[in-house]
Amino acid sequence: MTPPVFLTEPGALDHDRVVLGGAEGRHAATVRRISVGEVVDLADGAGNRARCVVTGVGKDTVTCVVEERARDSAPRPPITVVQALPKGDRAELAVEAMTEAGVDTIVPWAAERCVTRWKPERAAKALAKWRSAAREAGKQARRSRIPEVSELASTRGAASLVSGAALGIVLHEDAPERLATLPLPAGIAEDGTGGVVLVVGPEGGLTDRELHAFDEAGATRVLLGPTVLRSSTAGVAALAVLQARCGRW
Repeated sequence: MTPPVFLTEPGALDHDRVVLGGAEGRHAATVRRISVGEVVDLADGAGNRARCVVTGVGKDTVTCVVEERARDSAPRPPITVVQALPKGDRAELAVEAMTEAGVDTIVPWAAERCVTRWKPERAAKALAKWRSAAREAGKQARRSRIPEVSELASTRGAASLVSGAALGIVLHEDAPERLATLPLPAGIAEDGTGGVVLVVGPEGGLTDRELHAFDEAGATRVLLGPTVLRSSTAGVAALAVLQARCGRW
């Protein structure tokens, strides 16, 4: 089994001795019960990773000595999922699953038929929950790169992301083309710029106005399969197909 991963502050891995403190140190020391002599991986969330040996454990701290450093290259093409706001705790479930499956960027989207609404006074708290879910799931998945969770997007903003992608995809239950057989643009596996943008609609479905906006942006409507998935699970299912199709898996 691979060593557990803990996240450090940017620049911490430049030093030969790293002290995990705060919430991360407390989690390592009291929840995971890391002990002296254990091997752990430390990551900065941006691709830098260090294999370390634990040399000291306090109440809320873990001291590590770096033995080996590595930098994980960013996977190509980058995959962004524009996720309509799921209802209730399904939002964090969606973020966790997509993070474990390797998503690079998650964009929360205020679709017209979303039951959940991020009111201005609560938006920051809701976004923080998504980012915390991505962070914890990234550690669980042993990722050195934690996916970015961007600010809440409007339909116009989501369509703009699609227009700048090498491949823009909208999941739709009436689409004639299946994602598993969709022709991919030449060189998509080497694309490091526009990448793939996948749009996942809300439980109530996409409106005609939203579909028009994505069509105008150059998106392709695709079908996952014969069953209709929830908004909170469709993203990870489509992501798994894309990972295999693009050669990332």
